Amino acid sequence: MSNSQAMADSSGSNYIETERRGPVVIIHLNRPEKRNAVNAKMASQLTRAMDAFLNDDSAHVAVLHGRGGHFCAGADLEEVSQRDPQQLLPDPESRGTGPMGPSRMVLTKPVIAAVEGFAVAGGMELAMMCDLRIVDHSAVFGVYCRRFGVPLIDGGTVRLPQLVGFSRAMDLILTGRPCPATEAYNIGLANRLVQNGKALEAAIDLAQQIAGYPQECMIADRQSAHHATFDAKRFFDAVQFEYYNGSGVINHEAIKGAQRFMEGAGKHGSFENLNDSYKKKMSKL
Repeated sequence: MSNSQAMADSSGSNYIETERRGPVVIIHLNRPEKRNAVNAKMASQLTRAMDAFLNDDSAHVAVLHGRGGHFCAGADLEEVSQRDPQQLLPDPESRGTGPMGPSRMVLTKPVIAAVEGFAVAGGMELAMMCDLRIVDHSAVFGVYCRRFGVPLIDGGTVRLPQLVGFSRAMDLILTGRPCPATEAYNIGLANRLVQNGKALEAAIDLAQQIAGYPQECMIADRQSAHHATFDAKRFFDAVQFEYYNGSGVINHEAIKGAQRFMEGAGKHGSFENLNDSYKKKMSKL
């Protein structure tokens, strides 16, 4: 079952549309005439949509997608050229919004980017905000803002080195060159490479799969991985966080999962029928 909702501001502009498929929320960037370049109103609407997803207990995974054949061409430079520079800067203490919207959030649930066409400058930062990136062969990443003296202030310099390594990140950050889909996949910037026009479909399929797993355990492991990558200063800090973060899951999900295994589910590495009861519950949403 699918239903759609548009995010409008006081001007009536619907730059963001959301769609629901069971436990999966699809967030569409909807400014195709500008290759989904993000202005201030669109950033605000995107933040609201992401907040709504994160605060909805029945929504487990989100897919972020750009309408019109492009993911996002970055910030709207026409608007940037007309604004006071101080208006463009986020609060340095903010843990939520940035110029591109929710880019400074620490997301608490999985988000998958479905990338076609340009995902450049701030659009690349939005894609890197997501846990996974599913791209088709038309996708192009790049720090295109290098040409205009516009810095990465939506998490790009933080996330890119963690995703692809420092040396590869410096190549992209310093040159601003295009990074086509095949290269993005080879260096780990993209997680799946699919046929043209299939990125959204593949991302939704993957989101449905992830939404079908026991959620408490998965969220705990995701949080531990995020902490180890971005927050922990020492290895022991990371494994200690992992232990305390995961130990609470044992009583709630791990014992039940072990019991399902003893009953025959998931043996020999099979994922078939592993979460039937969980999936049945989700199908009723």
